[in-house]
Amino acid sequence: MDIALYVLAALLVLIGLAGTILPALPGLPVVFAGLLLAAWVDDFVRIGWFTLLILGLLTALALVVDFVATLLGTKKVGASKLAVAGAAVGTLLGLFFGFIGLLVGPFVGALAGELIAGKQLQQAAKAGVGAWLGFLIGSVAKIGLAFTMLGVFALSWWI
Repeated sequence: MDIALYVLAALLVLIGLAGTILPALPGLPVVFAGLLLAAWVDDFVRIGWFTLLILGLLTALALVVDFVATLLGTKKVGASKLAVAGAAVGTLLGLFFGFIGLLVGPFVGALAGELIAGKQLQQAAKAGVGAWLGFLIGSVAKIGLAFTMLGVFALSWWI
């Protein structure tokens, strides 16, 4: 039974890692759930409360970074609330078009949001670039935090 739970924990970590890039999945909370499950299966012998606290803080930090990066990316260029909402919708719709959709979706969504808000094409394009950069920076930060979490877990497991 333990092996099945460890496999489930590993699957949760892998799904969570995918979620660091795919916005429809709550990436780092799922990674945390997988690591917590692995610690639980081991009766918290190798992974204690201090390590879990660090992993929880890294998870919370990732959620804040993800939100703030996209928000700052669009706000930095003076985008409207419709551009921010458009970037979110564009990101979700981009999922259906694979990796290219994930790269282009936030830009197109923010662009559309600004155009709907009555902004000129130049301002709408700036909002699109801001949303795209925010998404990119947030994704890179989440990936870094995910691997930091895995490193902290591995260190605690084997030390």
